[in-house]
Amino acid sequence: MTKAEFVSLVAAKASLTKKDAEAALDGVLETISEVLTKGDSVTFVGFGTFSVTERAARTAKVPSTGKEVKVPAKKVVKFKVGKNFKDAVAECKTCKKK
Repeated sequence: MTKAEFVSLVAAKASLTKKDAEAALDGVLETISEVLTKGDSVTFVGFGTFSVTERAARTAKVPSTGKEVKVPAKKVVKFKVGKNFKDAVAECKTCKKK
């Protein structure tokens, strides 16, 4: 699903114009990014939690050559799915299966 398709669905469900729905979505995504950048987490009860975690530096092997390379430490975003969301997806009868 593209952002435009998502905005259209949100606009219909929330009785908003597409322009207002897109502005709201952009605001939400920007706010989540700002909060995570500060090192805090964002929790939506029943949906899930976005958080930042630190990955340690490590040595990895390149499969095709067997050469070892150093991978530096970095921060990554994690998402832990909430129970309600997890259950809804698990029970979905109309979801496409791959």
